[in-house]
Amino acid sequence: MDGGNSDSKSKWVPFEYPWDDAPLDLSFLYEKEKPAGVHGFLTVKGSKFMFEDGTQARFWGTCFNAAANFPPRELAEKVTRRLAKFGVNMVRTHQLDAEWSTPNIFQFTKGKPLDNTLSLDPRSLDRLDYLIYCLKREGIYIYLDQLTYRRFKPGDGVDAADDLDEAAKPYVCFDPRLIELQKKFSYDLWTHINPYTGLAYKDDPAIALMEIVNECDLFTQQVTLEPYRSRLEEQYRTWAREHGIKVEEEKVDFTRPTELLLRFFAEVTQNYYREMIKFLREIGVKIPVTGTNWSRCLGLLYSLNVCDYTDSHCYWGWGRNQPMVERKDIFGTLSFNRLLDKPFIVSEWDEPWPNEWRAESPLLVAAVAAFQDWSGVILHTYRYRYSGPLDRMGGVTMGGGKHRVIFEAPFNDPAKFGLFYHAALLFRRRDVEAARKTVGIQVPEDMMFKPLKSMAYGHPESEATALTTISEKHKVGMVLPGPSPAVDMMIPTTDNTLAAECKEDVDSDTGQLYRNWRRRYGWIDTPYTKAAYGFLGEVGEIALKGLRIRVVTQFATIVLSSLTDKPIGESHHLLLTAVGKADNTDAKYDAEHTYPVDIGHGPIIIEPIEATIELNNKYRLRVWSVNPEGFYTGIIPTDYKDGVLRLTIGKVWPSMYYVLQRA
Repeated sequence: MDGGNSDSKSKWVPFEYPWDDAPLDLSFLYEKEKPAGVHGFLTVKGSKFMFEDGTQARFWGTCFNAAANFPPRELAEKVTRRLAKFGVNMVRTHQLDAEWSTPNIFQFTKGKPLDNTLSLDPRSLDRLDYLIYCLKREGIYIYLDQLTYRRFKPGDGVDAADDLDEAAKPYVCFDPRLIELQKKFSYDLWTHINPYTGLAYKDDPAIALMEIVNECDLFTQQVTLEPYRSRLEEQYRTWAREHGIKVEEEKVDFTRPTELLLRFFAEVTQNYYREMIKFLREIGVKIPVTGTNWSRCLGLLYSLNVCDYTDSHCYWGWGRNQPMVERKDIFGTLSFNRLLDKPFIVSEWDEPWPNEWRAESPLLVAAVAAFQDWSGVILHTYRYRYSGPLDRMGGVTMGGGKHRVIFEAPFNDPAKFGLFYHAALLFRRRDVEAARKTVGIQVPEDMMFKPLKSMAYGHPESEATALTTISEKHKVGMVLPGPSPAVDMMIPTTDNTLAAECKEDVDSDTGQLYRNWRRRYGWIDTPYTKAAYGFLGEVGEIALKGLRIRVVTQFATIVLSSLTDKPIGESHHLLLTAVGKADNTDAKYDAEHTYPVDIGHGPIIIEPIEATIELNNKYRLRVWSVNPEGFYTGIIPTDYKDGVLRLTIGKVWPSMYYVLQRA
């Protein structure tokens, strides 16, 4: 176990963010985007999200979970300003309805147990209203969750209320009373008038996206609870008669789906989505709507085809201390849920703490998302609570045994949130070009409802193997039976030709992205942002266009971005960030470094990154070291000759942020 004060961390330095501020304020780069909604309502145009004025939308965001959605006014103002400074322009209001949270949308304080969830708590609503007002003012859009963790009660008029799990999954997809309750919740929320904006939620263009139900489907979540199981069987027998299909008399076992049952599940699911979307449109909701948000199987993907866009979630290293950079396939799970003719967004992603290598993920995710021309990427999660200062990383634990992960670290994690400045620029500013070639993964009709033991992508039985590594090589998405979108290449789901070409590395067809999983490093090379990440100390010199980097520290992410409208070589104002490992002081872990046996204490510390950098730039630049509060702490020695700036970081005034300005 690795103690926080062991020799391996004796040279680490404190780097503790203010909870209510940011070391640097880059919100000036996005002033034209304020307030959120300035471009009108979000709409769908083919495979893109477009605002009403024709502006293409891109969202770089994070989730607020549970009580974090109901902060006091002063905290709402501070936190939203902080997010804008880091470049965030979307917040997903996740778990509004979680009973274990105080407050939640149904109850502001714990006390007398609720008998029903039929009304929204006015004090909770007031806090949510003010948060939305503050987010809108800062140019931050809202992804408004509907059904996530709601515990239905006997007073709601539902059967077997005490036996229903959170969100009553998957029974909410077909039970009439549960669907009626979802409609009531949506009506109460969307028609509610926010006194601080003067608009009903349905009339506020700052509220841009929503999903009907979080991570829910009939294909992989079993229907066993009575009387719901019998009701679904009744629906199934009626459906079979209408289609001229003979069904055996014995009890239907929905836990062992056949091709016929999967086809039935798809029709039930599509009817559920259509019914909810029709209701939302009738009450005046204008924004794009999706059904649910995870990559499970082709049957679910087929069902989502009736929605406005698709969404998915992915967590790397769940319960493992394994680097993303050394894995051959990283983004296939997300691409599996991307239909080429619809917008796509990732509303949850993370490489959760205490994974030591998580500093590799923000830039890699942002770069691939931009390369794929996805519409949004949202980190899970910022915080679960609205309380203020916290001098260490930690938070909510999910899973058990070796599969435990800890969420909530990102808001004060130098290795994760500390890279949001550059990640936002990569994605929102479109520093990374979209792929030049589009590859469609053609799904044959006979595979659409093929029974599998688990999710289709990544399972040993899966036939969707063609996705491996393509997400970093070309634009890629799934193509269902029927009319096909325009593509440069169409390949069947089992065609491994492109993947086989990538034996130990992959480079994008734009030449801007590269990753080598054998040597465990990668780089991003664009005119406005350049970066290298991974086990750079083992690689030697990395030569990008106009930038050379030689790193001493074993693991690091080093990134340089122009903060002007000029490319790096012509810019007089740049931000250099160098970060690798970050931890709590005196934290101790299990043998696999997957869970803290002692979470440690403040201050949060980082390993200084030692590196030599040579930068081509038309200006003689002065390099300032910046501390967590944003103060310039010292000047880094430099040498400038023949248009090349040379500097060494990590020895004098070590930090993770360095501002380069014209001398």
